[in-house]
Amino acid sequence: MRYAERMKRLGTESAFEVLARAKGLEAKGKEIIHLEIGEPDFDTPIYICDAAIDAIRKGYTHYNPSAGYPDIRKIISDEINCTRGIKTNLNNVVITPGGKPIMFFALMAIVDEGDEVIYPNPGFPIYESIIEFLGARAVPLPLREENDFRFDVKELRALVTPKTKMIIINSPQNPTGGVLTHQDIEEIAKLAIEKDIWVLSDEIYCRIIYEAKFESITQFQGMPERTIILDGMSKTYAMTGWRLGYGVMEEILAAHVARLATNSVSCTASFAQIAMGAAITGPQDDSNKMVAEFKSRRDVFVDGLNKIPGISCKKPLGAFYVFPNVKEIGWNSKKLADYLLDEFGVAALSGTAFGSFGEGYMRFSYANSIENIKKALLKIEMAVAKIKHSA
Repeated sequence: MRYAERMKRLGTESAFEVLARAKGLEAKGKEIIHLEIGEPDFDTPIYICDAAIDAIRKGYTHYNPSAGYPDIRKIISDEINCTRGIKTNLNNVVITPGGKPIMFFALMAIVDEGDEVIYPNPGFPIYESIIEFLGARAVPLPLREENDFRFDVKELRALVTPKTKMIIINSPQNPTGGVLTHQDIEEIAKLAIEKDIWVLSDEIYCRIIYEAKFESITQFQGMPERTIILDGMSKTYAMTGWRLGYGVMEEILAAHVARLATNSVSCTASFAQIAMGAAITGPQDDSNKMVAEFKSRRDVFVDGLNKIPGISCKKPLGAFYVFPNVKEIGWNSKKLADYLLDEFGVAALSGTAFGSFGEGYMRFSYANSIENIKKALLKIEMAVAKIKHSA
């Protein structure tokens, strides 16, 4: 049988592959510390679950508009207006089953074959995957440790050509935890306006931020109409399995994205959208406690990693990942990740799972207990010592 050539251009997300391998080892009786998957280890707050259960009992089990329920889109619009300081309405909002459809649909609606899209590298692997699947050219912008894993705006400007259609930004960032500064995003905004470029602003970690301040590029004049904000419920409300994301964009693009939803997923689950509205408008105590706990875990993890010879780790300002430098160990990051999992039961991701510029780094998720993080640190230290001893 023959398959479409485009499938050769479609990548994957290594976190799920490593998770499957780790689960397979667990099934054979091996103890695994899961630091690979980008998923809060907290339960969804009860008030959100109750809202969904109540919605099911009230009959929210049928189709709804492809863009989502108007009243829930209005809740999202109001939230965006409050948190980003811009003016949107429900017609700017499309609700999707998870955040990835917003990436896919927005790129499908904007990018033609041969266009160029600049994306962060290391960065969320699905950016590059979708760009190349659509026949566009994925142009990596390196995020360097010496620049706190932020955009080098001069380097960004040098990458722009007449074919550049979109720039993707992600702050706080996966996998590095880096956060763009006000000056960074202001310069990106100036460039986007000057060169007439769309911006996909992945803001899924906007609430999971520590010493830094979250700022959206939409705050600058001329940017709301050329920016697609991507956000959702997965990270802030520990709702990964609910599959609830949304995009905020100008109305014509929103109509195109909604039409793509009609042609693919039809709509997002009705009762889940009711829970979404409850999450946004309800008490935020659980989310705030979760972020405070992540900060404590981060501090333990970073301090512990920096005590291991051959590893150095900057303190991330957002998200729930550490991205330590492991170059001194002398192994490539994929080999090291496999070794940690197979020999020591620590599931993590190589930096190259997030692009070629991730070589020499590892990503550990600290969406796990401090007890398990400390146990993982001991195992990592043992692994590094064994590697050095055998060298």
